Amino acid sequence: MAQDEINDVFPGAQRAASYVESEYTVSGPVLQAVREQARAAAEEADLGEEEWEPQPAVQHVAELPPVPAASAVNVAQPTQLPNTVFLDPVADLSAASTVREQPRATRGLRGMLSKMGLNVEPGAAEKTELAAAEALHGDEQKIRQATWTRAVSILVANKKGGTGKTPSSLVLGGVLAAVRGGSVCILEVSDDPGTLTFRSEGNPVRGIGELVRDAPAIGSAGQLNGYTAPQTSFAAVIGTVGRRQQLNREDITAAARVIDEYYSIRVMDSGNQPSSSAFQGAVETADALVIPMLNAGDSVLDAVATLDELRAQGGHASTLAANAILIRLTDGRPEHPQVLERAQRIIEGMGVRAVYEVPYDAHIAERGQITLDRLAPATRAAYTAAAAGVVDALKTTVG
Repeated sequence: MAQDEINDVFPGAQRAASYVESEYTVSGPVLQAVREQARAAAEEADLGEEEWEPQPAVQHVAELPPVPAASAVNVAQPTQLPNTVFLDPVADLSAASTVREQPRATRGLRGMLSKMGLNVEPGAAEKTELAAAEALHGDEQKIRQATWTRAVSILVANKKGGTGKTPSSLVLGGVLAAVRGGSVCILEVSDDPGTLTFRSEGNPVRGIGELVRDAPAIGSAGQLNGYTAPQTSFAAVIGTVGRRQQLNREDITAAARVIDEYYSIRVMDSGNQPSSSAFQGAVETADALVIPMLNAGDSVLDAVATLDELRAQGGHASTLAANAILIRLTDGRPEHPQVLERAQRIIEGMGVRAVYEVPYDAHIAERGQITLDRLAPATRAAYTAAAAGVVDALKTTVG
């Protein structure tokens, strides 16, 4: 296209090409008016010409480094730019989302001053509550985001009866299901019928005995659901319904195999005989071990004996014992200070992975059906911390 034709099509470009920018940021009549006013002011002040002459506006701008020639840019090796949101917006926003503002008081006189616009920190009591809420949030996040390449299982065991195995199984499984949105099955693996069905919600028509009988024929999640008792926590419970035969190792492994096809986490409520065939099947299919105990001498000693028996077996059982999680429960009965001191010394020498304290809870002490939402907040927070500890153990053993 000829230059005349280009000019006809792009007249604005022609005008721009002939434009020469003044060294001042103002020009024409405006600049002339400024000059006249400055000259008049200078004459009144008896100043010389060089003292009133307007200076270019660019004198207040810091001198910029020279722009390198275009030929110096290596296209194959781009230069490193500053770390801005334009380079990696996802990472930058993710980092920004973890930044929290300094908490402000919301209660009492401090809270009143804070509402008036003053930056007042919370008092000691409110700081403690905020720290607890932050810890709970962190535990729930750890539980929610944990992933594995296969289904995982948790064995709740103590050879002493009445130490809180069944409540701990229900609450741990309930917390995991509530935080993760389901896909948790709580299973009775005791050789003789236990109390899991009685302590859980609902009145199922089939349970572990029927599941063991029908396991080879179960081929869908819908079929398996017919043997469960759904909980308000979104967990599913498979306990004993009516009479059943004693469970053995083959029964437990068969039940675990079908459950793991349709649930991500399996929590096993065991009996009181670590030497039984059913308990051995539970150990073989477990990835983490939780030992509940009361602050009582016999409960503590039986917890130690359970760990000793597993360590003596060697192999997988010994690995479970080395990564065990201990949960100390209070059931409301009197606790002698000397017994507590002795129990503490024993626990410190047990070599477990972690110990979690669970306070007394009236809802658990009722010995009836356990509903997760009816637990005291402190109880639920303690079990949530324990569940997060179990998740850490699973990351170690399963990866």
